[in-house]
Amino acid sequence: MTQLNHKNSQIIQRFLKETSEFKTIQDYIRWSASQFNNEQVFFGHGTSNALDEAASLVLHALHLDYSLPDSYLHCAITESERQSVVELISRRITERKPAAYLTNQAVFCNLSFYVDERTLIPRSPIAELIHNAFSPWLDIMQVESILDLCTGSGCIAIAAAYQFDAASIDAVDLSADALEVARINVSTHELEEQVQLIHSDLFTELGNKQYDLIISNPPYVSTREWQSLPQEYSHEPAFGFQGGESGLDIVTRILNQAGDYLTEQGILVVEVGRSAETLQNNYPDIPFLWLDFEFGGDGVFLLTREQLVDYQHRFNTQSDIDKIQ
Repeated sequence: MTQLNHKNSQIIQRFLKETSEFKTIQDYIRWSASQFNNEQVFFGHGTSNALDEAASLVLHALHLDYSLPDSYLHCAITESERQSVVELISRRITERKPAAYLTNQAVFCNLSFYVDERTLIPRSPIAELIHNAFSPWLDIMQVESILDLCTGSGCIAIAAAYQFDAASIDAVDLSADALEVARINVSTHELEEQVQLIHSDLFTELGNKQYDLIISNPPYVSTREWQSLPQEYSHEPAFGFQGGESGLDIVTRILNQAGDYLTEQGILVVEVGRSAETLQNNYPDIPFLWLDFEFGGDGVFLLTREQLVDYQHRFNTQSDIDKIQ
């Protein structure tokens, strides 16, 4: 037995003893939240606090939907159900694995997605932009083609397909493993005719295609930031985070090439997270439009095709990349 399994077994026994007099679903959600806080579990992969994380895991262990009416929280659970709850809560604490990987479920744009450790867990604020159909920058009736670069689980491409149901969508990723997960989700949502999955290093396999909208949530974490992330992040594929020393290696490549793949009125929307300040400081003359979000999130910019073409020579200068610290 490995040290981790031994620790998990010990915690399960302690938890079973602690919960021996518990009766209701609510009892276990409250208790689980307390355990997460006591063990300083990190949240940020779909939930932002111990209570929501606890509710998602307890309900999953009981094969119940997260939208369960509050009245059902007072229902008692069986002994076998108690065992399932305790085992799942114990794994969350001992393994420090994000809840979405324990349940193989994530929600993005109010849609359900399959996820595992081949892809990052969906949590981008770009969801709000999709919900709003990228208004006022696009006319939903005139969007015919969309490109999702670094698609991962396919969540952005699939959510966009629901919103722009008349558009064809290409979803690109360099990782064949990630595309297998995306394929599961495209099939589950029955969007095979609208969403095409493409194995490509950014634009290399796209030929002469042009798009009305290019969306990307690429790797953008700097080496220093990556080394300081909580343990939960170590379960996600490193290639989905690491953007080089500055965090902007891939972002700069996208900026350099995207103008060639946009239609006349097309726009580029890219998430760069905490690397936003670095990007803006490195290109102070470029009019990045930093987008605001009603429901939280930042570090997402928008540029038009015209702007990308006008400033393409700046993104193509290696010295600019080298200056980023």
